[in-house]
Amino acid sequence: MTTEQIDGFAGLGLREDILRAIRDAGYEKPTEIQSRAIPEVLKRRDIVGIAQTGTGKTASFTLPMLDILASGRARARMPRSLILSPTRELATQTAENFEIYGKYLNLSMALLIGGVGMGEQEKVLEKGVDVLIATPGRMLDWFDRGKILLGGVNVVVIDEADRMLDMGFIPDVERIMQLMALRKQTLLFSATMPKEIRRLAERFLTDPLEVEVARPAQTKSLIKDMLVPLADGRRKRQALDQLLRAEAADKAIIFCNRKRDVSTLTQFLKRADYNASDIHGDLDQSQRDATLTAFKRGEVDLLVATDVAARGLDISDMPLVVNFDVPLHADDYIHRIGRTGRAGREGKAFTFSTPDDSKLVSAIERLTGRTIERHTMAHRAEPEADASGEDRSSARSGRTARSRAVRREESGVFKTKARTAPTGRGREAAQPTRRRRDTRDDERPVLGLGDHVPAFLLRPVPAKALAG
Repeated sequence: MTTEQIDGFAGLGLREDILRAIRDAGYEKPTEIQSRAIPEVLKRRDIVGIAQTGTGKTASFTLPMLDILASGRARARMPRSLILSPTRELATQTAENFEIYGKYLNLSMALLIGGVGMGEQEKVLEKGVDVLIATPGRMLDWFDRGKILLGGVNVVVIDEADRMLDMGFIPDVERIMQLMALRKQTLLFSATMPKEIRRLAERFLTDPLEVEVARPAQTKSLIKDMLVPLADGRRKRQALDQLLRAEAADKAIIFCNRKRDVSTLTQFLKRADYNASDIHGDLDQSQRDATLTAFKRGEVDLLVATDVAARGLDISDMPLVVNFDVPLHADDYIHRIGRTGRAGREGKAFTFSTPDDSKLVSAIERLTGRTIERHTMAHRAEPEADASGEDRSSARSGRTARSRAVRREESGVFKTKARTAPTGRGREAAQPTRRRRDTRDDERPVLGLGDHVPAFLLRPVPAKALAG
């Protein structure tokens, strides 16, 4: 194979129908993982692919799988190939790849993920599918119901294996692999290779070729990542607003560790006039799909997310990533910041840290083998006020309603539901709940029945009644 051949997809051995779809998609040159993995997959070898997110890893197995599956016929409830993905978003992204690259091939596909009704999926499976893409839990649920037969699976892909480990799916993956003892080829792809994944590969792959295109813990050179030290967590929101204004990015992903913090931060950003939305595991699939679609289309500027989005979101033009919380697992740092610096574009990633995060930061720096550059943010001065109480410095600097909302948040204005005192009906209902005051020592008169005491209460009580 000459240098000219491997510069393009035509030199990888793929059939013309697939090459035509690749050209339609606008791709001209394969990435390193694609150049090295695709020819070996076509030879039907087992592969262990180690590559970071954003390196074209998904196409490195979808393209040769389409070529392999182009000949043959699926039978009812017996898929010919299986791809296991750790999250719904990643599974959906993989399905989109098959639709793009396989549009000139007469192949069928089914997507089995949680949060989606089973009726339509069952109809597709009954007809027979060439490619089945599923999350492990959903896959086993369908198998246990007798809806899927795995005896016809020839090619299996375990995608994002290290994420499977983090999410506790490895026992499910092992059981699924045991159900497909007759498979002919197994492909395992992962961004990192912890010892548990290494043992999984040794157990289920036969003489695999290991294709590693980058050191597992290496951050991409197109990403400029920085650590933003803060004295304590109470300044995080103010720091986030300052950072977003300073970077002036039209799109960004903001990661939090906890689902409840995602919702709270999203509401704060909306109050500060940002166009923000959130995504986390408690949302049903239709909500998550709608949010991601709006974000990809540019209808949403800021996406606040848990790690559910760290490995399932593929947007080539993502200028900024912010870790509002230091990730609890060092590997997740690589995946989070890997959302930027994609498709040859440069990107920035900022991580807010407090003294309590020192151990987590140290773990990340040990994994990456370098010290993360520190980025110091200027402390925002308190606004000046004239005799009328008007904020003069805010007027001079042209601060927007967004920054004023941030100052109100930091001063505690948003900490109760009654941020302003409404007028008219409903005033009392809007006030915070308080313990009732004892007004016996108050100088104001105690309000009671007043001058309108009912007559029956003023009648004298008969002596006979008192004696009784």
